[in-house]
Amino acid sequence: MRVTLLVFCIYSILFNSCSNTDDEPELRLPPITQTGANTFGCLIDGQLLIPRDGSGSTLGPDSGMSFISLGEFPNYLYNEISVRDFKSGNGELLDIHFVDLHQNGEGIYNVKESNCQDNVDANPSLNIRSRIWDENEQIFRWYCSIEDSGTLTITRYDSENRIVSGTFNCIVQNRDDPNDFIEITQGRFDIKWDTLADTSFP
Repeated sequence: MRVTLLVFCIYSILFNSCSNTDDEPELRLPPITQTGANTFGCLIDGQLLIPRDGSGSTLGPDSGMSFISLGEFPNYLYNEISVRDFKSGNGELLDIHFVDLHQNGEGIYNVKESNCQDNVDANPSLNIRSRIWDENEQIFRWYCSIEDSGTLTITRYDSENRIVSGTFNCIVQNRDDPNDFIEITQGRFDIKWDTLADTSFP
């Protein structure tokens, strides 16, 4: 009886210590919303990408998501959603580059060719670039959108309340191997850009 009780106690201690994940959030796609919830998610070649903050450095915090604009509000030269996973250690990222977001507003738009650059160096169109970790080769690979390879739907654009929401999907091509294609699926974002900098992504 004592042996059985001892085995049970040891098992309980081991199980509880191994299965205690209270400190770890459940990683999953966020719901599709249009409320300015500051969420983002997609599957890149079937693998989940959500924004996750890093520990930061002397240069500043490692924010999991930012919304970048260049020019004068509201007619910016471009806007860009920049998503980073600093937490997992795999260095995955995704950038969505917009032009004429304010002028175009809500609607369905074709994803165009990316030159695999961001910010001012990106093609002046709606395009997407991503970087994923190749576990087999132990290297990063860049995958970038090709002409009319998918769609992005702006479901809400509200400049007064600083909200942009939408869904997207597309096929992306390996920058270094034109025969290698993967899919970005189930993409969704819901951003209130005046509060985004104060949002944490654990």
